[in-house]
Amino acid sequence: MAQYFEEGSSPGLSNFDRSVAGQTNGFFLPSIYSKKVLNFFRKASVVEAITNTDYSGEISGYGDSVKIIKEPVISVSDYLRGQDTTATVLTDQEDTLIVDTAKAFKFIVDDIESKMSHVNFKEVASSSAAYALKDAFDSAVLTTMFAGVPTTGPDHTLGADSATPLAANTYDGAGAIDLGVTSETDPLDVMARMARLLDEQNVPEEGRWFVAGPDFYEQLSQSGSKLLSVDYNGGQGSIRNGLVSSGKLRGFSMYKSNNIPAVSNATGKCLAGHMSACATAQTITSTEVIRDPSSFGDIVRGLHVHGSKVLRPEAIVGGFYIID
Repeated sequence: MAQYFEEGSSPGLSNFDRSVAGQTNGFFLPSIYSKKVLNFFRKASVVEAITNTDYSGEISGYGDSVKIIKEPVISVSDYLRGQDTTATVLTDQEDTLIVDTAKAFKFIVDDIESKMSHVNFKEVASSSAAYALKDAFDSAVLTTMFAGVPTTGPDHTLGADSATPLAANTYDGAGAIDLGVTSETDPLDVMARMARLLDEQNVPEEGRWFVAGPDFYEQLSQSGSKLLSVDYNGGQGSIRNGLVSSGKLRGFSMYKSNNIPAVSNATGKCLAGHMSACATAQTITSTEVIRDPSSFGDIVRGLHVHGSKVLRPEAIVGGFYIID
């Protein structure tokens, strides 16, 4: 059957011509698509939930930098009537967050496939692209955060990347924390030690989080903690944004991730901290739809840029563990 394209208001252009010329096809609108991908992205990303994301709106492209003013430390002195007080001289200290990572996605939507498919390709493609970006973003930022865990002044690294287990309830030394080999340490006790280290640095309790892989949570579920079960915790147990439960353990919001950086000798590692510890900035700078010159379909592509920096190393704690 012949297809008829109506002449529009633009001289010499049919509806079809204007669609191709404008690089849209009634199927993808780049501006709407970008928002759709970001919405899926934010629902899936663990890092978005555990970092300071206030600076995402201040970037527009790769290479941008954000100046972050550090909170000043004000001294308090004794006051005696009739005597002057000592003033704290404020200095303009700042950190710089650089958008130094760019990731792209690109796929082809075949005309026949889009016409004959019973699924909404826009939703499927948006979700798939967002989850791919989420994995890359979470992996990169978690790597930055683990690298930012201090080893001196204060030492917030528990255990070491070793195949040798430490003694039960031991967190310092050349071995890894023993979660399931010989003289085991309860995972809840590991979290309690992390909380203590944050307490000693006056890190606020509100906004604390903990993130680990599935193997840690398997051990945690066997430790007698009923807060992880939907049968307890008021039936509120769930996994959303990697959030394991709406309740808290040892003062931490609990997150699960498969994007924890790899270890060499230990079984895995875990991380705890405060939302102010690390700042991130990310955005999808552009999406576009162009006709594929070698087939009958549309090429959809987009560019996602991001950067991250640990601003408060004292507000982050990492640990290496071993499981038999």
